Amino acid sequence: MSTHAQQAQTLVEALPYIQKYTGKTVVVKYGGNAMISEELRRAVMSDIILLSLVGIRVVVVHGGGPEISDMLKKIGHTSHFVDGLRYTDEVTMDIVQSVLCGKVNKNLVAQLNRLGGSAVGLCGMDGQMFQAECLNEKYGLVGEITHVNPEPVETALLHGYIPVVSTVAQGVDVDTAYNINADTAAAQLATALGAEKLILLTDIRGLLRDKDDEDTLIPQVNVSEVPYLKMQGIIKGGMIPKIDCCVEAVRSGVNRAHIIDGRLEHSIILELFSDEGIGTMFYQL
Repeated sequence: MSTHAQQAQTLVEALPYIQKYTGKTVVVKYGGNAMISEELRRAVMSDIILLSLVGIRVVVVHGGGPEISDMLKKIGHTSHFVDGLRYTDEVTMDIVQSVLCGKVNKNLVAQLNRLGGSAVGLCGMDGQMFQAECLNEKYGLVGEITHVNPEPVETALLHGYIPVVSTVAQGVDVDTAYNINADTAAAQLATALGAEKLILLTDIRGLLRDKDDEDTLIPQVNVSEVPYLKMQGIIKGGMIPKIDCCVEAVRSGVNRAHIIDGRLEHSIILELFSDEGIGTMFYQL
């Protein structure tokens, strides 16, 4: 088949999916290697612009762990982790806020705009989008979301913008900003927006039956199967919180949640607009 014929075939295959998702909301949590590699970042941004251009209401929620670590290193402040979560003291919180809401957020907005998108940056404290209280004192200023106000995002979408959201929350128990988990924030925002899909970009193919063998991908999981998969040890370690976010989103009204490989160029398009899909999809019958 010629290249032109292949391109035409690809577009024909994508058409029913484009029709299906036009006017629907898709929340993409963006992080990991897809954020660090310039090439992958450009591919993700292109995918997001394409979604927006075909009428999908796309929302980007981002983290920025490596950039936070770099900045802390530059000022000579040592990071330490408790149960896999970065301990957030006041100095770290200042850096988290300035790096996430400032540098990382605005760089993503600028790149989307440069590539032909129309993006606007929002911080979780804008319009009290994310309100939180202390998760546990042993983690420092790490927050647990108590309320989500989707109105700032809805307003941006209504005016044709791609909202790019950084995951810092306003404290309701004390006068502080809180560092919040980006996967959790994306899942709760997707729920509040009544999103069709939540997509978590990660550094693995999806949920693997054998974590050391990428050919053992489980393409679909009914959320009712998750406790059994945990019992079997198939869902363990760092996958537990990610999958819990997917389960919570699906049980709260998001139609489908996906964990996909952000290391693969155009993984969002492959997941949304092809018959095969590429990651693990979580659903509820």
